Amino acid sequence: MWRDPGIPTDSFYEVRPDCTDVPKTRFKIKAGKTLSARRWKAAFSPEGYLDIASTISRIQRGGVHPSIRGEVWEFLLGCYDPKSTFEERGQLRQHRRVQYASWKEECRNMDSLVGSGAIITAPIITEDGEPIQEPLVLLEANPDRGIATSHKNNHDNTGGKLQDNAATASRHSEKVTDKKIIQWKLTLHQIGLDVVRTDRTLVFYEKQEHLSKLWDILAVYAWIDKDVGYCQGMSDLCSPMIILLDDEADAFWCFERLMRRLRGNFRCTESSVGVEAQLSNLAAITQVVDPKLHQHLEALGGGDYLFAFRMLMVLFRREFSFGDSLYLWEMMWALEYDPDLFSLYEDPSPGGEKGELHKVKPKSMRQFGKFERENLKNGGKNSDAPLPISIFLVASVLKTKSSKLMQEARGLDDVVKILNDITGNLDAKKACSGAMKLHRKYLKKAKKP
Repeated sequence: MWRDPGIPTDSFYEVRPDCTDVPKTRFKIKAGKTLSARRWKAAFSPEGYLDIASTISRIQRGGVHPSIRGEVWEFLLGCYDPKSTFEERGQLRQHRRVQYASWKEECRNMDSLVGSGAIITAPIITEDGEPIQEPLVLLEANPDRGIATSHKNNHDNTGGKLQDNAATASRHSEKVTDKKIIQWKLTLHQIGLDVVRTDRTLVFYEKQEHLSKLWDILAVYAWIDKDVGYCQGMSDLCSPMIILLDDEADAFWCFERLMRRLRGNFRCTESSVGVEAQLSNLAAITQVVDPKLHQHLEALGGGDYLFAFRMLMVLFRREFSFGDSLYLWEMMWALEYDPDLFSLYEDPSPGGEKGELHKVKPKSMRQFGKFERENLKNGGKNSDAPLPISIFLVASVLKTKSSKLMQEARGLDDVVKILNDITGNLDAKKACSGAMKLHRKYLKKAKKP
């Protein structure tokens, strides 16, 4: 039987010629499986209502065509309600753009580097609120040397205006006394250090304007989310939004919605990091689905599963090519999709209407992703918060490497090496299928007394 080999997608996310060790993208556009632009357009009624059931079904089969990824992701992440009209979404989009502009202006008033086109990679303030006037800080904003000296060869010449603004911004001499502002300013250089390292293999980020857009979004987010602020890894999660959505505000809101799912991983206290809860869940799942592997990892001193920290924090961005990581994400979100996601996020009351959220009529079950349906069928919504599919993805990877880990891992360094070897060798769709199988197995075994 003839099978469509599919159309390669590497051309959509061009890699710099000098980066020869980047994994090739496995994801291919397949007719009849991948959600195409034509199929996407046909999924809307004349008023703008989206047939979300058929949309997520198609995504689960073959992902999203790169040309429409940004607008599809806005629905998958809960930015928009599939039951809304074109007009309602247009009004909401405009409202959000105004809101983002207001937040960005608020940040710019605290530090005019925001929105200037500059990227800083050196501290601009002390913990006591004193401005830092060291040569490196001034050099980064020097019009004659470029905006960010650590990235000076990778920006286009946009003229002196942006650089002049950055130079002016660096000459702040007033002491800051507000502790929240001090804390925010202390993160700005860390954001810059991460931004210039993020997806540096892509041609897209050779342009300074794209780097500064990423820096601005993360700086604004760090200010509005005062509980979490900015943490390393967020740039990897935000970067695809910049590439897929032209408007900076739209990209911000997509990132903000993604962080609604993941911010718990980044929340830190004096004694713990948020992702530790997920690592603990991963250990519990592995203990159920592969007890021998769990016992072996514990014997090696890896019972805390910290070797899986990166996979959960940045959702496999390091284990897949850029294109394949996007494919994996949209598959995950389609499988996890909850049609009430938008109303849950928009509801101003504490926690939304979570108590009533999942009393679903059978006819609407198609609007849920397959993973979410399994949770509903097994009463997952009635107990503790359901575990995200990302944990089962990691468990699935461990399961596929179980024999190798059991036979060859004699220490944690071996575990890390074996898991690092999967980079570029994973199939996103197979990984999701494996996660679904483990999820069903886990729910079945977890039910037994």
